[in-house]
Amino acid sequence: MHSPPVRARDPRARRLLRLFDGLDGEAQRTLLRFAEFLAQEKDAGRETAVGDRRPPQPRSIPRPKDESVVKAIRRLADTYFMLDKDALLNETSTLMAQHVMQGRSAAEVIDDLERLFREEYERLVGNAK
Repeated sequence: MHSPPVRARDPRARRLLRLFDGLDGEAQRTLLRFAEFLAQEKDAGRETAVGDRRPPQPRSIPRPKDESVVKAIRRLADTYFMLDKDALLNETSTLMAQHVMQGRSAAEVIDDLERLFREEYERLVGNAK
């Protein structure tokens, strides 16, 4: 289920545009890539057998050297395709903001993202038992 489109008169849209306008070019591109990630169909790629209550195993996608935070989020979303992205949105957004707005290193943020996705998967597996 998708949210209705955000209109320019919506205060959230105006706030987002103000924030976007205040960023430099690279940060704007990062924000756009992150927004594209969030906009992906949340159920895309979910693969569970009918009647099988156990979640599928994560895909094995190695972490590339010098990976960007946005690419790490995409990789982790592909690795843990069975997770509900909405459940990870708040913490993922916070970590992304720490990188973009506060200058926290990509490697540290990616380590935390990997931990976040792994722990969410472990919760999912625990709930399926």
